[in-house]
Amino acid sequence: MYIGDYLGRREVYSPDTLAIIDAGKKPDLRLTYREWNRRVNRLANWLKSRGGVEKGDRVAILARDGIEHLDCFFACGKLGAIHTALNWRLHWRELAGLVENTTPRVLFYSDDFLAPVAELEQAIRGTDCAIQRYVHIEGAGISGSLPYGEVIASASDRPVTCECLEAEDTACLLFTGGTTGLPKGAMISHRQICWNVLNTVIHDLTHRDVYLCVFPLFHAGGLFAYVSSQVVFGNTTILTRQFDPVQVLDLIEQERVTVFAAVPTMYQMMTQAANWESADMSSLRFCTSGGAPLPVPLVEKYAAEKRVRFKQGFGMTEYGPGLFALPPEDAVRKAGSIGRPNFFVDVRVVDDDNRPLGPNREGELLLQGPSGSSGYYNDPTASAAVIDDQGWFHTGDIVRYDEEWYFYVVDRKKDMFISGGENVYPVEIENVLYRHPAVHMCAVIGLPDPKWGEVGKACVVLKPGVQATEEELIAFMQQHLARYKVPKSVSLMDSLPLSGMGKILKRDLRASFVG
Repeated sequence: MYIGDYLGRREVYSPDTLAIIDAGKKPDLRLTYREWNRRVNRLANWLKSRGGVEKGDRVAILARDGIEHLDCFFACGKLGAIHTALNWRLHWRELAGLVENTTPRVLFYSDDFLAPVAELEQAIRGTDCAIQRYVHIEGAGISGSLPYGEVIASASDRPVTCECLEAEDTACLLFTGGTTGLPKGAMISHRQICWNVLNTVIHDLTHRDVYLCVFPLFHAGGLFAYVSSQVVFGNTTILTRQFDPVQVLDLIEQERVTVFAAVPTMYQMMTQAANWESADMSSLRFCTSGGAPLPVPLVEKYAAEKRVRFKQGFGMTEYGPGLFALPPEDAVRKAGSIGRPNFFVDVRVVDDDNRPLGPNREGELLLQGPSGSSGYYNDPTASAAVIDDQGWFHTGDIVRYDEEWYFYVVDRKKDMFISGGENVYPVEIENVLYRHPAVHMCAVIGLPDPKWGEVGKACVVLKPGVQATEEELIAFMQQHLARYKVPKSVSLMDSLPLSGMGKILKRDLRASFVG
C-alpha cells in the first residue's frame, strides 16, 4: 500500500500532540492527532458505507476554511478518493460546470453558500452529474441534506485504508483561474504531495513549528504550502475561517506562532489593523510572502517595528506549490528576488523560440521535476498545451536570474502589455508606486489605446488619512521609470478587487474600465 493515510501514521507516532486549532469555531476546536484521526476515520467510513464512495470517486466541498475541509481531504486519502475543493467565489452556474465535469458523489458545504448550493442542486437534479449526498456543515441545509455533526457521530472510527493506492493516483483536484472558460482542475497526485513536503521541509520547517494558515483551503497555498507538511512532521496548525488582520495578530501572540504565510496585500492590511502597534510577533521564526512581489518598504517596516524576517516564496498550483524560496538572510541583499529553486525542482528560462537564456535575460520560466501535477482533469488538450516535447512545463511567468542563480519575477506573460511596440511589465511599475509614502495598494493594467495599442492605468488605494493626487503619482513614476512605462492615468480607488487568496484581480479591474 502506498501511504495515503497520513493521519493514521501520525496517530501511531504522536497521538497526544496537538494537531489542529480551528480558530474559526467558537470556542476554538482543539484536536490531538489521535482525536483527529479517529474523527476522520468516522467520516471515511460514512463516505464508504453511506456515500458509496470508492477509490477514484470525487468528493466535493464548498466551504469557508475549517476543520471540515481537512477532514474531507484526509478521509479521501484513506479511501483513495479524490478531494475536490470548489472555489466559493464562483457563480453557481460556474460551479455547475465544474460539477458536470468532475461528477462528485458527495458535496459538503457551509451555510454561507446555501443559496448557490440550492441553485446548483436544482440545476443538476435528475442529470447524469447529480450529486448523491449533500452534507451541510452548519445551519439548516437544503431539503434532504444531512448535518455534518450527525454524519461524524453516526459512523465507526475503525481504521480505513486503500490497499491498492499508488503514488500516481490523484489525491485531489485544485482549480486554476483561467482567462477563458471554466477553471481547469489540476490533478494533484500523492507523489506530488510527498515531493512538495520534502521540498518544504528542506527549506522551511522544523519539528515543533506552529503554523497559522490564512489561505483558502481550495487553493494550493492553503492545502499544501505548509499544512500537509505540518501533518507529516507532526506539528500544530491553526485555521481561521477567513482572513482577519486583527485576529491574525492576536493568534500569533496567543498561540506563539512560529511560521506565518500570506500575500503582500494581507501584510499591508495587518499594518493598518487596530492592534498593530501593540501586537507581539516575537515568536515568529519567519514570515513567508508569495503570490506577488513583496514591496521593499513593507519588508523594512516589519523588520524595524516587529523584528520580523521575511522569506519570499513563489509557487503555483500545478507545481509544488513551493517552487522557489529566498531565505531571510538574503531579504535585503537580494530584495525583490524569489530566491533559488527548491531542491527537487529543475528550472529553465527560455526565449519565444524555446531557446535557453543566460543570466540577466528575461524569458519564460519552465519547470521539470517530481513535484509536478498530472495534468488537468478531463482536459488532455489543456494538459498537452503546457508541456513541450522535452517534458518542460511552461508557466507563463517572465523571469530572469542573476550570476548567483537568484531568480526575479518580471511579470506574468499574460499581464504584460505592449505599448508603442515596447513590452511593459506592470510589476516593475507597481514596485515603484509602492515606494511612494501615500500608496497602500496598487495594480497596473493595460488598456486599449488607438495610438499606442495599449497604455497603462495605475489603480491606487491610498493609506488612511494620507493624500496624493493623480498628477503627483505620475510625476513620481516619471522620476523612476522610462517614459513609455509610465501609466497615462491613475485612478484613486477605495479598494481593489481581491481573490480568496488576497491576490489583486487584474482581470476584474480591466473589465471595469473596458466593459
